[in-house]
Amino acid sequence: MLGRFQLFSLVRCSRLGCGPCCQLKRKFAAQTIKYSGPRPLGQAVPQHFNFAKDVLDQWSQLEKDGHRGPYPALWKVDAKGEDKWSFERMACLSQKAASILSDTCALSRGDRLMIILPPTPETYWICLACVRLGITFVPGSPQLTAKEILYRLCMSKAQCIVANEAVAPVVDSVMSNCSTLKTKLLVSDKSYDGWLDFRELIRVAPPKQTFMGTKSQDPVAIFFTNRTMGAPKLVKYSQYGLGMEFSQASRWWMDLQPTDVLWSLGDAFGGTLSLSTVLGAWLQGACVFLYHMPTFCPETVLNALSRFPITTLSGNPGMYRELLQHKCFTSYRFKSLKHCVAAGGSISPGVIEDWKHITKLDIYEGYGQTETIVDENSNILPVGEEGDIAIHITLNQPASVYCPHMVSWEEYASAGSQMLYLTGDRGIMDEDGYFWLVGRADGVADALGQRW
Repeated sequence: MLGRFQLFSLVRCSRLGCGPCCQLKRKFAAQTIKYSGPRPLGQAVPQHFNFAKDVLDQWSQLEKDGHRGPYPALWKVDAKGEDKWSFERMACLSQKAASILSDTCALSRGDRLMIILPPTPETYWICLACVRLGITFVPGSPQLTAKEILYRLCMSKAQCIVANEAVAPVVDSVMSNCSTLKTKLLVSDKSYDGWLDFRELIRVAPPKQTFMGTKSQDPVAIFFTNRTMGAPKLVKYSQYGLGMEFSQASRWWMDLQPTDVLWSLGDAFGGTLSLSTVLGAWLQGACVFLYHMPTFCPETVLNALSRFPITTLSGNPGMYRELLQHKCFTSYRFKSLKHCVAAGGSISPGVIEDWKHITKLDIYEGYGQTETIVDENSNILPVGEEGDIAIHITLNQPASVYCPHMVSWEEYASAGSQMLYLTGDRGIMDEDGYFWLVGRADGVADALGQRW
């Protein structure tokens, strides 16, 4: 995850080793930055922060005053057609969702809610409602098994769960083993016994305008990071951390502005490519584009890029590879597309070069959490040698990475008087100070089972 004390220090274009004159190297200054206190974008972290109030509601007001671009905050396309939500409407619906959580579900500040949904508008309304109320949400993939759902419910001690009709019976099969779970919300056009109908509730719910006065360091989300060996780990995010972790990336890496339309091809909670991307886009006042696909379909993606005014595309390396392999790729024209980014894995030089040759666009590859390269004894390595990627920290933990009491001390190492946070990644630093991701050191995967 991007921290406010670091920049994307790995950005590759089609010309590998192209020297300091490269456009990307002018735009992204890779450097070794040691964390010395909470300084997002050169300013101190405020005592209080709430993304819904301080970002969403502010864009809602700017929108009313005519100071935004022509596109909505959220633009959804599926087989039924198109739907658009302005910032004003998103703010209102998140307030209505907050009424449901506080009044119907009896949740209050500090409580926990597990949400297992694909990327839908309701997903974001509920997450924003949790942010407003100071409720900690626990996201999970609809692909989770009954055993995995039970583990997460028990570990998080969630009092409420939100799911769709596909996940509801799986939750019911394990609910008797989870003593803390009291309320179940269903997001579906169908009804299910024992579950509250979220869509009907939000239709009649009044907007809850009460602001809880959340502090920047208050917890707001818990993510489970799966490992190929051992039990999943809990990673807690603060209000400021989750809300602002993508601020530098959305502004400089993605180059987003209020006139942009961003399409991030990832699951609702696929780490860098999704929730952070959505919040980052809204930080800049940009539009988030959603296109419902049960499974990834290159032809559907190519048609959408040709049909809709999508200016910014975000995806993992595999997505770009599959698009290039489509037999009719060269026949498509992306009239609005001007910026492409990739994250979530190492992208091959061939994919970067082929994409540039056909589309005339660079793929801006980003990797967060980079700081320095160390060996097994925490010694900083010279240029060109592979080692563990680590971040210099102090006892004042980076708000945009995690809350420290949720992280095991095995992830820390000592380097003399310095304290290092080991990211679990392997990499190499080149002579220009750029970091090149090699891969994972210990088989870490995200909540979708995807390797990072």
